[in-house]
Amino acid sequence: MITIWVPKRLVEIDLYNVAARSPQALADLSEQSYAQRIDYAAQKVQLSGAKIVMLTGPSASGKTTSAHCLAKALQKRGTPAQVVSLDNFFKGAEFYPRLPDGTLDYENPDTLDLPLIKQCLRELSETGKTVLPIYDFSAEKRSAEVEPIDLQGGVCIVEGIHALNPELTGLVKGDDIYRIYAGLREEYCIDGRRVINTQDIRLCRRTLRDAAARGRSPEKTLAMWDRVLDGETRYIKGFKTTADFLLDTSFTYELGLISKLLGVVRRQFTLEGHNAELWDETARRFEHVAPLELELLPEDSMLREFYGGAADRRAQNADV
Repeated sequence: MITIWVPKRLVEIDLYNVAARSPQALADLSEQSYAQRIDYAAQKVQLSGAKIVMLTGPSASGKTTSAHCLAKALQKRGTPAQVVSLDNFFKGAEFYPRLPDGTLDYENPDTLDLPLIKQCLRELSETGKTVLPIYDFSAEKRSAEVEPIDLQGGVCIVEGIHALNPELTGLVKGDDIYRIYAGLREEYCIDGRRVINTQDIRLCRRTLRDAAARGRSPEKTLAMWDRVLDGETRYIKGFKTTADFLLDTSFTYELGLISKLLGVVRRQFTLEGHNAELWDETARRFEHVAPLELELLPEDSMLREFYGGAADRRAQNADV
């Protein structure tokens, strides 16, 4: 099978700023481009004949929402599709491996019940049916409840950071699996000098989401970032080349949404020390970016995974 690959592209911030003078047109074009990429991915999945799609990507790549968007695209094409999150296979906090400093290693694949994953995937491959566990995140342990699943001749999309790890699919025939890696492919420059890379975008996505939707200070998100990146290097990026398809989750107009929110969050929370320096350095990368209003964000946009909380809060304030 030939891998469908997408090279990174470098966009001049000045060109973005010109396009941002017509914000609605830029937003519409960005959303349409992503929808076309999703539809193309659905087409490739159908042509592969696979029963199971393993979809992964680094933190804040948009893999979770993209998995659901892909399921909808497959359904529109006449293929039943369901999404399964690997998060439901967590063994529980008491079983998590630890890092050398004694802290829990949340990125390690051994946080998952690998034998049970293999069993469920094999059953889906052979019969189209299985019974999935349910994880209780509030109690940090597996629930007593389970969830039966029947593919009805369709496709199961399994999403999670370890989805491309061959340890998970060892009992499934190769032809029954199609592998997708979700990642941003657009970076930004000034006079050809890269100033905003995909990692910067992902850090902003995660930090702004946590601040708006969960009320979490950037302090906590930033403190975890180095460990997240280390986990990606150890457990995710090494399997990137095994993917059959690279799904681009970039949105050009997102640059302006981030620019708009950075100042809001910086005023909302007080940061000190290294984390403050990291956040200020990240914010400076966007100082030449024309901000865009959150009202541009459609209700069904993949980006609502990250900015929906901020957009909804702004709408509520406007109604008061």
